[in-house]
Formats: sequence, C-alpha cells, structure tokens
Amino acid sequence: MSDISQADAGLGTFERLLSLWVALAIFAGLVLGSLIPGVFAFLALLEVASVNLPVAVLIWAMVYPMMVGVDFGALSHIGERPKGLVITLVVNWLIKPFTMAALGVLFFNYVFAGLIPPDDAQAYLAGVILLGAAPCTAMVFVWSNLTRGDATYTLVQVSVNDVVMVFAFAPIVAFLLGVSDISVPWETLILSVVLYVLLPLGAGLITRNRLVKQGGEAAVDAFKARVAPFSITGLLVTVVLLFGFQGQVILDRPLVILLIAIPLLIQSYGIFFVAYCAAKLWKVPFNVAAPCALIGTSNFFELAVAVAISLFGLGSGAALATVVGVLVEVPVMLSLVAFANRTKGWFPSS
Repeated sequence: MSDISQADAGLGTFERLLSLWVALAIFAGLVLGSLIPGVFAFLALLEVASVNLPVAVLIWAMVYPMMVGVDFGALSHIGERPKGLVITLVVNWLIKPFTMAALGVLFFNYVFAGLIPPDDAQAYLAGVILLGAAPCTAMVFVWSNLTRGDATYTLVQVSVNDVVMVFAFAPIVAFLLGVSDISVPWETLILSVVLYVLLPLGAGLITRNRLVKQGGEAAVDAFKARVAPFSITGLLVTVVLLFGFQGQVILDRPLVILLIAIPLLIQSYGIFFVAYCAAKLWKVPFNVAAPCALIGTSNFFELAVAVAISLFGLGSGAALATVVGVLVEVPVMLSLVAFANRTKGWFPSS
C-alpha cells in the first residue's frame, strides 16, 4: 500500500460502495418527493442570492473534510516528476472541459434530438459542462491508493488543481455555457466558486495548520477520520433532495437517466485513455502514470452539483445531470483502477 494515510484508505472502503448508497439515496428521494412534496417545496424557497441555504450547508459538509486533507506544503515538490503533472494539467484544463461540451452538444442537440425536449437538452448540456470543468480534488486519493500511486505526487496534483480551479473554473464554465447559448449569471457563478472552493479551501488550510501544530499528521488523519462520515452524509442527503425535486420527471421519463449517462461514459473512458497513453509514450513511471490518468478522468462532482443548483435551481435538468455524474463515476473509476492495475507492466517501475 502507498503511504497515503490510513484514514484515506479506510474511507475508501466505504466509498467503493458509493454507487450503492447513491442508488439508495435516489430511491429515497423519489419516494419522499412523492409522499411529502410540500417539504421539498419549502426547502427550495430557502435561498439567498440564488444559493439554496440547506444545500450550501450540505455542500460544505462534503467539501470541507476533503480540503483539510490538502497539503499545500506539497507544492514544494512540484518540480519532481513533472511529466505526470504536465499530462494531467493539459488533460484537465485544455482538453477535458471542451471534449465534454462537444459530446454534450453532439448527443443532446443532435443524437437525442427526438428523445429530449430542446429546453431539457440545454439543461442537461449545462450539467455535463459543469462536470467536465470540475477536475477531482478528493476522490483521487482513493483511486491513487487503489493503484499504489505515489502519495506525494497525488498531493501535489490535488494542490495544483485547487489553485488552478480557483482562477480557471468560472471563466471556462462561463465560456462553454456561452458558446452553448445558455445564459449564465456571472455573479452567481463566481459566488459559487467562492463558497464551494475558495472558502472551504481556506478553512481547510487553517484547520490543517492548527492540527499539525497540535499533533502532526497523526492529528490530521484522526480529524479526517472523525469528519469523513459528514462528507458522505452531505452527498447522500443532497442526492435525496435533488431526486425529491426531480422525482416526477424521472418517473415519467426513466430513459433520461440512461441518455445523460451515455456521453458521460464516453467522456470518462476517452479521457482516461488519452492521459494513460500519453503517460505510456512519455515513459512515466506507473505510480505516477496511474494517478495522473485517474485524476484527469474523475470529477469534483460536489462542486458541479453545488454550482448547478446555484445557477439553475434544485429542480433543474442541470442539477439532475450532475447527480447522474455521481452515479456513473464510481463504477467507472473502479473499472479503470482494475484496468490500470492489470497493465502495470506497460510502464517503468520508477
């Protein structure tokens, strides 16, 4: 096992069943949305500046524990093994958002044109664009651990991604949504980045520094172990809310989940193999090649869900598309982890 903390490894055991928990949360949302629609309607009204307050609390519960695990001291290692970092940054910021937008336009505007109403198609397109522009910052610790990836490299990648995301996420999303002729309020988008990236990142950094002073990395690991259940709970409760609002749409048109999943699946496998093949050609060691391909494939779905809700509302098609991304991602990533481990011999060992 790599030297990623035991707390992350233990959390990964639960997260490997995340697809099951998400499926159960979806079912609960559908049932509760039908039984108590008034409660969901009331929760939808609790907004400030287009940001739903209950969901904002839940998103913080998801994101904050992950941000505590980000060690910005790892940035000092940025010059070590630069090939993997270059591949991942190019894939995350110069390829992935644009291929996701292109696939969304292709499928929702053309291939599925006769199956999805135009307004719904644009909403789903917005959701997949948000997913494509939000690279993973937390679950990559799990994927790296499962491939025995280099822990220091993974920390460097997460740290660099978080820094880039603060500045690049909003402009890229606004550009792609604009190209897709979807109206985007800049104020809400920027507010979402501040609320769900910048502030949790700052809070996580402050918490981490205090814990390190009190008891070193052991104190950080113990804290993450204590708060980890809140992250998963926040995600699952958010899914319940989303599907409570989307329940009638899904019950009336169950095919929509499959249709949204198709471009997401193509994107995930395609991006992985672009990064993985680039790493092979560039002779990147496996313990760097595997994480660099997996982090480019995985999404920061917590951020995508939060921004979709802030921009388009809890009951929007965009929010639904990001939740489908959660459902699709975990089994896809586990299949890619298995593939990477089987092809370890393609790469140099160091």
